[in-house]
Amino acid sequence: QVQLVESGGGLVQAGGSLRLSCAASGRTFSSYAMGWFRQVPGKDREFVARVTSSGGGTYYADSVKGRFTISRDNAKNTVYLQMNSLQPEDTAVYYCAADSRFSWVAPGRTRISDFDSWGQGTQVTVSS
Repeated sequence: QVQLVESGGGLVQAGGSLRLSCAASGRTFSSYAMGWFRQVPGKDREFVARVTSSGGGTYYADSVKGRFTISRDNAKNTVYLQMNSLQPEDTAVYYCAADSRFSWVAPGRTRISDFDSWGQGTQVTVSS
């Protein structure tokens, strides 16, 4: 498994932007598909975005499509989530996750069980 550490969360006003980063340890980062999820207290963790191991394929939840962009830099062992036009309903703890089994797949693998390594999360709060 890979160790993941998120950063970049914080407080932002509605309409603003944030960029989350997730740094991965180990030499096999480029062999993992990566994803972002988010969770609000009392609710299930939900899928946000996914990128293939090469970075060539991406997939988004409908709720963030057109506003969020997932990308990765395999030379830096880092995956990013650029979040624009943030709204109060985007407030959540954001988690990055790694999928070691189907790294070339972008759509369709959006369940929590499709990912086998998780970070500790970073809080994003959007004020109205």
